[in-house]
Amino acid sequence: MKIRIHGNSVRFRLSKTEVGQLENEGYLEETTDFGPAQLIYAVQKWAGTELQARFEHNKITLEVPETLLTGWAANNTVGFQGNMPLGDGSSLLMLIEKDFKCLDNATEDQSDNYDNPKTC
Repeated sequence: MKIRIHGNSVRFRLSKTEVGQLENEGYLEETTDFGPAQLIYAVQKWAGTELQARFEHNKITLEVPETLLTGWAANNTVGFQGNMPLGDGSSLLMLIEKDFKCLDNATEDQSDNYDNPKTC
């Protein structure tokens, strides 16, 4: 699982295995260690109807409606997005997507990523 944060947006990208695990088990979590502190980021199913996120105790959690995840591993839907109002007139853009293989010569292991539609 990868996370990308830019301004008031957070984007999660999941491999094939992770999409299947999220659909079946309902929860994924990763940790980045900063020595004395850790950043934890997680995705979980929930019974609501829209994406929502929270940040508590150094942990970012993206909650994804169960209805969106049903069948996601097997279908062609790339991902889902939502905007969460923040109370001060601004909002947080949330995205969760299938992770595609890069078109350039990336050095990371991409064997569990989805085929990039631009190569098909």
